[in-house]
Amino acid sequence: MLRILDIWKTYEGKPLLTGVSFNVQEGKIVCLLGSSGSGKSTLLRIIAGLEKADAGHVYWGNDDVTDIPAHKRRFGLMFQDYALFPHLTVAENIAFGLRMAKHDKSDIRRQVKNALESIRMQDFADRSVTELSGGEQQRVALARALITNPRLLMLDEPMSALDHDLRASLIRDLRTRLSDSRKPVIYVTHNRQEAFELADRVLLLQDGKIIHDAGRPISELNSSFEKT
Repeated sequence: MLRILDIWKTYEGKPLLTGVSFNVQEGKIVCLLGSSGSGKSTLLRIIAGLEKADAGHVYWGNDDVTDIPAHKRRFGLMFQDYALFPHLTVAENIAFGLRMAKHDKSDIRRQVKNALESIRMQDFADRSVTELSGGEQQRVALARALITNPRLLMLDEPMSALDHDLRASLIRDLRTRLSDSRKPVIYVTHNRQEAFELADRVLLLQDGKIIHDAGRPISELNSSFEKT
């Protein structure tokens, strides 16, 4: 379980995060919902270890990982633009983390084959990622994030670059894939409906504070947030 305790962050004298605390249980999807400038991406970077908080702690179970470097936390991060390597094939992109961890070639081939099957893209292995649709790129980025078996998966606005119709068609598929992974997930978005459809729990972040916290079912989420 991930626990975030009393995180504070300022930038150029301006408070970005003010005493943020929450937890993420195993196998649950928690959405951080907020407008631009609410602090949600900064919070995600602090959890990932890519940025330092001014105060507060990040715990994995009972272990304080606040001062642990990002590459040793074993947290997976899927970026807003997917950060796929345009000069690599689909299979090479998925394999990247395993290669960096120096897995042997036969193990990499086996795991990439399984990953491609899991996202139904077996026939795309040797294709350039620049030839893929937005939805296909999203699936490749998710497979790459999961293949290294992270303890926690974090997604930063993964649908923001997609048009409305494509986004709607991918939400249900993404929730299924995230649930099947059985990983604790933090999903950052500015889109309320996206958060409601994906999340087991939604945290509304405003001016660096969590001002609302609600869980499923969706009907309760909608009625709960209408009061804010």
